[in-house]
Amino acid sequence: MTNSGKFAWTWTIREEDLEEYVRMHLAPWPEIMEEHSKAGIRDYSIFQNGNQFFYCFLCDDLEAAFAYLAESEACNRWNAITSKMVVGSFDFREAVPIQPMREVFYLE
Repeated sequence: MTNSGKFAWTWTIREEDLEEYVRMHLAPWPEIMEEHSKAGIRDYSIFQNGNQFFYCFLCDDLEAAFAYLAESEACNRWNAITSKMVVGSFDFREAVPIQPMREVFYLE
């Protein structure tokens, strides 16, 4: 199966951090937005269902994008805050920081 260039995953946010996590994503730091664009990530959306969040974006080279973000000072500052809110981890330096979901259907 070919990849459409779309990537998605889910994370659960700790109940006690839910309000702050949403607040941060309703007003993200401008440098975070810029770094994601420079990494080649576009058309990025986050959807919420209670404390479960669904992330979806387009990217031509996921490995290169994650490598760029792992070296970003702004993203590392952001992640130092938000990583404590997530059940699990999304440290880009880990062997498997984020597990993208398998795309099983795509309507063009």
